[in-house]
Amino acid sequence: MKKILFALVILLGLTQTTQAQVSCDTMNLIVNVGSDTNMVNIYHPGGYLTSPSEYNVIAWEIKDSQGNIVAENTLVDENFYQFSHNIPITDIMNVTALLSNDAAEISCLIEDQLYWKITEVIPDVFTGRWEFVHGNTGVDVTNTLGTDDIEPTIASVYPNPSNDLVNISLEKGQLLKIELFSMTGRLLFKKDLNSKTYALNISEYQSGVYLVRVFNQNNDVVNTTILKK
Repeated sequence: MKKILFALVILLGLTQTTQAQVSCDTMNLIVNVGSDTNMVNIYHPGGYLTSPSEYNVIAWEIKDSQGNIVAENTLVDENFYQFSHNIPITDIMNVTALLSNDAAEISCLIEDQLYWKITEVIPDVFTGRWEFVHGNTGVDVTNTLGTDDIEPTIASVYPNPSNDLVNISLEKGQLLKIELFSMTGRLLFKKDLNSKTYALNISEYQSGVYLVRVFNQNNDVVNTTILKK
């Protein structure tokens, strides 16, 4: 029995390691059944393929053909993203999904386009649904978004842990926006800025881990976590 349990532990460990090392080019976005003209539900396989899953952060951004934001959200340990919109079915939507997992040391970027696909199921009877144009797979941007670009941008996030104020500073450039999320992906706070530093007040929130998204003047995004004592 001990040998069986030991083998099971090893097998589980190897499974987690394999999942954490799945390459970005095996991931592509899928439109779920149930999406309609004004609502889209997208599945991202990275949450299943990358472990530990509790560290998976997916930043979603949907734009219309003119580059206007249709929907955006950052979700933690969640494989599905559903959004409503008023884009006509004659137009396209540009989808960007950035999966980051600090524990697995991986960042995967998927960019694709949604269009309304019409299918003739029987003569003169048609159905339609949103589909991805290209079926693009992910691109590994771990180095692009890693120490070469992200770490020099953030000078400091301190003190961390904290029970009231967290000071966020940029080494160079300006803070454009700060967003605070719960670990369930709920947006708790959002602030547009034009400064090099900002004191984020977390005193009203419960103890736990929170996700902070920091945008610089080039709209580059850095994801980090803070611990509320």
